[in-house]
Amino acid sequence: MSEAARVLGLLAERGGTLAVAESLTGGLVAAELTGVPGASKTFRGSVTAYATALKEQLLGVDGALLAERGAVDPEVALQMAAGVRVRLGADWGIATTGVAGPDPQDGQPVGTVYVAVVGPVGTGKVASLRLNGDRAEIRRESVRSVLELLGGELSGNARAQDTEQNGGN
Repeated sequence: MSEAARVLGLLAERGGTLAVAESLTGGLVAAELTGVPGASKTFRGSVTAYATALKEQLLGVDGALLAERGAVDPEVALQMAAGVRVRLGADWGIATTGVAGPDPQDGQPVGTVYVAVVGPVGTGKVASLRLNGDRAEIRRESVRSVLELLGGELSGNARAQDTEQNGGN
C-alpha cells in the first residue's frame, strides 16, 4: 500500500479531511493523493503557491517573515500548512517548501526542503530535510517525506513520537 493510500485510510477511519499547500512539489502531493481511489472522501483540495507572494496572498503566510527569511524556511512551511487547513476547511493541512534546483534560492542550497503538518488543534510539526539528487528526485522525496510526516502524526507510532521528543528530524 502506498503512503498516500495509508494516510487517506487513516483519515477516513477518523472522519478527517486533508488540504495541501505546495511550493517546490508543484502539485505532486495532490496528484499522489488523488491517484488513490476514494480520495475524495477525505482530500479537500490543494493550493500550489509557487510564487512567494502567493504564499502570503492565498495561504496567509506572514509577509514580514517572507521578507526577512524567504520562502524556504521551517516557519513558512508551518504557516503554509496552517493556512491551507483553514482556507480549505480541512482538519489537517500539510505543506512543502524548498529548493529543488538547479540553483540555490533565498540563500539556501539545492536540496533544502521543509515539510510541515498542522492538525485539528492547530499544533504543527515541521521536518527539515537535506536531500540529494536531481530536481525530480528532490521533488519525489519531498512528496514521500510530507506524506510520511502526516502518517506519523495520524498513527502516533513510536518513531513519530521519538522524533517529536527530539525536536524534529
